[in-house]
Amino acid sequence: MSFPAGASVLITGAASGIGKATAERLHAEGVRRFALIDIDSAEPTLPGADILQLTGNVADPSTWEEAERAITHRFGRLDLAVVNAGVSGAGPIADLAFEEWRRVLSVNLDGAFLTLRTAMRLIPGAGAIVIVSSISGIKAEPGVAAYGASKAAAAHLAKVAAKEGAPRGLRVNAILPGGVDTPIWNGMDFFEAMVLDLGSREAALKAMASTATPLGRFATADEIAGQIAFLLSDGAATITGALLTSDGGYSL
Repeated sequence: MSFPAGASVLITGAASGIGKATAERLHAEGVRRFALIDIDSAEPTLPGADILQLTGNVADPSTWEEAERAITHRFGRLDLAVVNAGVSGAGPIADLAFEEWRRVLSVNLDGAFLTLRTAMRLIPGAGAIVIVSSISGIKAEPGVAAYGASKAAAAHLAKVAAKEGAPRGLRVNAILPGGVDTPIWNGMDFFEAMVLDLGSREAALKAMASTATPLGRFATADEIAGQIAFLLSDGAATITGALLTSDGGYSL
């Protein structure tokens, strides 16, 4: 894979999971300038990199006012961005509290919009952005109204941004993972019950994957990171407005 010399990349949700893995993959591919934003302060291990670490809520406009100033001062511009920060949520529509609906939509959609807006302002010409959506955004299942709606909207946001960015060579794509082994499962009641019943986190993930995914397994964060890196790279130079499904066949 190849990236512009001296490229600067913005990644949200960079403290763990897909965001952390993506930062490490881009670093392995030669990217050295990172603006990393997460509500937690942990950061990936990126030896020799120039890292601007910001801690904040991606759904808070003030986070992005600070981020835009800091990125401009540190790097002058952005070339790449990964709109990744997100939260999970579950519950049937009839029982879903409006506060829970807003909690999920706030981070997953408002946060995606604010991230995308900042990235499009700071990438002055050609560049690339990937929005991390979800297969839940196109495949309906009971109990995922808020999460699925937020991810469906994020995927469409990528298409609109792709049309707006195309005249200046800015590419915008979305990736729609299915099950991925990340910390997003932790704390979900049904998953914690499976862990207790089956004896380990690994056994719970394997059980879910074997019943729902034709390939019989979930993706690793590193695998999704590699796919994101491809969409950001010059190897995907003619790909924009695409929704890359990476779900092991779950949506078939």
